[in-house]
Amino acid sequence: MDRIKIRAHNISKVFSSNGKGTVVALRDFSLEVREGEFLCIVGPSGCGKSSFLRILAGLMSPSSGTLEIQPAEDPLKPVTSMVFQEYAVFPWKTVLENVAFGLQMRGIPRTERLSIAKVWIERVGLSKFIHAYPHQLSGGMKQRVGIARALANDPEILLMDEPLGALDAQTRTVLQEEILRIWEERRKTVVYVTHSIEEAVLLGDRVVLMTAHPGTRKAVFPVPLPRPRDLRVTATAEFGELTYTIWEALRGEVLAAMESMGKEG
Repeated sequence: MDRIKIRAHNISKVFSSNGKGTVVALRDFSLEVREGEFLCIVGPSGCGKSSFLRILAGLMSPSSGTLEIQPAEDPLKPVTSMVFQEYAVFPWKTVLENVAFGLQMRGIPRTERLSIAKVWIERVGLSKFIHAYPHQLSGGMKQRVGIARALANDPEILLMDEPLGALDAQTRTVLQEEILRIWEERRKTVVYVTHSIEEAVLLGDRVVLMTAHPGTRKAVFPVPLPRPRDLRVTATAEFGELTYTIWEALRGEVLAAMESMGKEG
């Protein structure tokens, strides 16, 4: 994992605020992500985590700074796919059609793309709903459709914006373990945004801590827990100590964010 896949240098993002001036979401945020690394980003609400992920995905441009992403080795595969915090599914398509959509856009033949989609639908536990429409699914099930669609598209970089936040605790735990297994098999580069320190430590090779808004990098914590991992690691003293250390570094930023939101209210 020595090759740098993503290099962001002094990224800033400024939004106009409906004639009330500007809002600085990110300020001089720098980060390098190695190829095959599972990197988690945590920080208080409103610190620019999601904005940074959207910049990586090419959905918005930085106001300043530079971003370098190594091109795909296979030109037929996408460089990035993103799993959004919201339920980004097409209401007029079935679960199968939603998951196969990215493959369809790439021109994968129908039989092949449906076969690939069925594999990922099974892996996220939705085989019984393969022909259902989104209005027939719970919020958590819709999010699993989004996860399966991103994985089916086989990107080089997987961008995940709080992908499990809407799930119930049991389903979230099952999918955390599934994400771990999938990553061990594929070793894709993953940038994963979460509010959960425990989730970041369970999944990540490193945890990047962001400051309260405007967001910038405050600290980076390597995760020395051995791989392959499963939930048993959460019962170890090393897991508990690292989780607490990150929380101690994050606590002040959360309080600052709460104070800022209180003033704005």
